[in-house]
Amino acid sequence: MSKNTSDNLLAIDQGTTSTRAIIFSPAGDILATAQKELKLSYPQKGWVEQNPDDIWQDILLCCRQVLSQYPSALSIGITNQRETTVIWDRLNGQAIYPAIVWQDRRTADFCDQLKTSGHETDITRKTGLLLDPYFSATKIHWILNHVPGARSRALAGELAFGTIDSFLLWHLTGGRTHATDATNASRTMLFNIQTQSWDQDLLDLFDIPSSLLPEVKNNIDDFGRTDANLLGQEITIGGMAGDQQAALIGQACFSPGMIKSTYGTGCFALMNIGQNFTISSHRLLTTLAYRFDGEVTYALEGSIFTAGAAIQWLRDNLKIISHAGDTDTIARSILDNNGVYFVPAFTGLGAPYWNPLARAGIVGLTRESQSAHIIRAALEAQAYQTHDLMSAFTADTGYTPSILRVDGGLVANEFMCQFLSDMLDCPVDIPRVTETTALGAAYLAGLSAGLYTGLDDISRQWISQRQYRPQMIPEQRAVLYNGWQSAVRRINSAD
Repeated sequence: MSKNTSDNLLAIDQGTTSTRAIIFSPAGDILATAQKELKLSYPQKGWVEQNPDDIWQDILLCCRQVLSQYPSALSIGITNQRETTVIWDRLNGQAIYPAIVWQDRRTADFCDQLKTSGHETDITRKTGLLLDPYFSATKIHWILNHVPGARSRALAGELAFGTIDSFLLWHLTGGRTHATDATNASRTMLFNIQTQSWDQDLLDLFDIPSSLLPEVKNNIDDFGRTDANLLGQEITIGGMAGDQQAALIGQACFSPGMIKSTYGTGCFALMNIGQNFTISSHRLLTTLAYRFDGEVTYALEGSIFTAGAAIQWLRDNLKIISHAGDTDTIARSILDNNGVYFVPAFTGLGAPYWNPLARAGIVGLTRESQSAHIIRAALEAQAYQTHDLMSAFTADTGYTPSILRVDGGLVANEFMCQFLSDMLDCPVDIPRVTETTALGAAYLAGLSAGLYTGLDDISRQWISQRQYRPQMIPEQRAVLYNGWQSAVRRINSAD
């Protein structure tokens, strides 16, 4: 395809540990990509922060790099790490405090106070979420109460709040657009996903002035145009979605009961449940899958805070591997886990446990334990955690997944994928285009621009590159999973 073809799509994928810009062809092929690693900082125990200006500058750098190869783009789609919270000055765009990352646990005590006061039921009824530091509302509350002058400036209308999508959009449009999309709004714990509006009762509960908030748009919408001085041209921004919802779209999970699971920094599994709002009985989240033309499709979500980050920890902290890719060969070099289980609760346990105070642990170590057993246990943990989620999905909906569509960096690990299929006792499909989060954002941009006529066009483009099928006997599966459940109970009950 010619570099000057005007119907290419630019996807901005701003993640927790890296920022990417990718040019896609209309057929979903990757034409150009640029990526920049992003640092996390940990100023206190349980705190996780990032520099918002670094995020913005990385976006500019990556976009300029891919546009230098393919200068024309029909439309831009944005996808982002969700819940991460920024408050900035409306005059100059400067953040008044570092971005508080979704993994941050500093507001755990405040969440406990609200739970004790009986607020969680009402919050769940309106937002589909559980009271946890994970979501944006308590992060906003913390910034307003701890940054000198922040609350008075917010009340005066001088400040803006946004998740990363909104922060980037504001900068890309030269400050002309302060907006978010419905999926990102649904993760703030301030947005009523039944009425599709910011909820005044929740704003009052968290003591957050409405003047901070962005306009909430559909996932396919007019988000404005880029400032010509930034990318050398004005490009329409036509689509936006939180990263997990973008991956659901990129995986073409458009029918109720379809599930995708993404294995990146964390693991996030979403099941499309259609247009009926349903509250989980098994501590899953109800969230927006997508909103097109005001019509809402919901999803149940299982959120696991640590997936690929556990492999990163083995490399950077324990230093028992040199490269993440080494784990596949090492895991295969031993016959089994020798009774070793790794519960990677570095920032608490997510679904279905929701214990922000839980901490990681390696259980079952004996004198014959080797580093290989710990490495294998870290990979196996991804399958056990997913098994927890799939059991909850089935119990809530009655849908037993016949196939799991997976993506994210960890799906390059063949051992992990085969063990996942074995533990779930169902096929695991890896798509031809594994950058499904960015692809979902590109599809939204393409739908906005009229490049695709509808979701059927996207479904037809989804192709399986490889399928893993279960090989494990039921008895072995049961023994291994029972061992995992025992390990989780020990971690979950520890003081």
